[in-house]
Amino acid sequence: MTTTNPPLVEALRGGIVESFHRGAWAVVDADGAVHGAAGDIERPVFPRSAVKVLQALPLVESGAAERFGLVDEELALACASHGGEPRHAAAAASMLAKAGVDEQALECGTHWPYNDAALKALAAAGKAPSALHNNCSGKHAGFVCVGCLMAEGGDRRAFLRGYVQPDHPVMREVTASLQSTTGYDLAHTARGTDGCSIPTYAVPLRHLAHAFAKVATGSGLRDGQARAARRLREAVARAPFMVAGSGRFDTRVMERFGERVFCKVGAEGVHCAALPALGLGVAVKMDDGNNARACEVVMAALLRRLLAPEGNDAALLDELADLPLRNWNGIEVGRLRAAQALRPPS
Repeated sequence: MTTTNPPLVEALRGGIVESFHRGAWAVVDADGAVHGAAGDIERPVFPRSAVKVLQALPLVESGAAERFGLVDEELALACASHGGEPRHAAAAASMLAKAGVDEQALECGTHWPYNDAALKALAAAGKAPSALHNNCSGKHAGFVCVGCLMAEGGDRRAFLRGYVQPDHPVMREVTASLQSTTGYDLAHTARGTDGCSIPTYAVPLRHLAHAFAKVATGSGLRDGQARAARRLREAVARAPFMVAGSGRFDTRVMERFGERVFCKVGAEGVHCAALPALGLGVAVKMDDGNNARACEVVMAALLRRLLAPEGNDAALLDELADLPLRNWNGIEVGRLRAAQALRPPS
């Protein structure tokens, strides 16, 4: 039986709802109890980049982060989908240098920076982008660091070759981390290839939210994983710019809330969050894959609902859950807002 997911976001124009975005969301605690949900939270979905913190756990738990002296900005970048701004590219290069390799070791591919100012500055300087500007370069630099630790005493470059393949020792560690944190059988679910060439596995929202509750609390994780999760959360809270960049949702929210919120967007309308003080994890998926707008509106509304913030904290989430839509002349022509069921009482 197919469940029709409810409308979570409305696009308004001329005083009426012009269109809406359906989706599902789940809020789960570290014991696996569901504290709130809407839509089909049991359907496996590809979490894409929303689970980068789960994929970064081996970087810390293995000892690679300590062995290579990675600092907060570099650990935050390992959890990032960044805009390719100069600080992002420099941090990725620094991680690689500390491990004794360079950008040629990266297998994430190359694209122009997503940040418009960074793209224009690079082009104006007559330079071409490199793999360091890939929005996943930090995650991949973390994988490379794990591989360099595994290969210590041998030929690092030879060992690293093909680290994005499912059967490579590095990727097996990453997949094992995703398996153990979500508690979902990855061997018997759909597997695809992510934009940065690593495997991506379909996991239900309930399991994703459960994994983020574990990251929030450490409960349900082995000791090494729990310490790694805490270290990564602390690093991101100290360096939230590295996780997204100028003006981006995740950076803005974590700059405001610090360790109270860890949130991470993924492609195709996925967004996950860990709320340590509440011991909860959150997972969102928009049916139409609306990423830049709809899933962020839903996450803002859920954070507003769960955290019950006040003052400037509440004002930021209210702003992010009810966005003006402007045309090319800068005229406000409508709004994108959370559906009534997600909005706070009037």
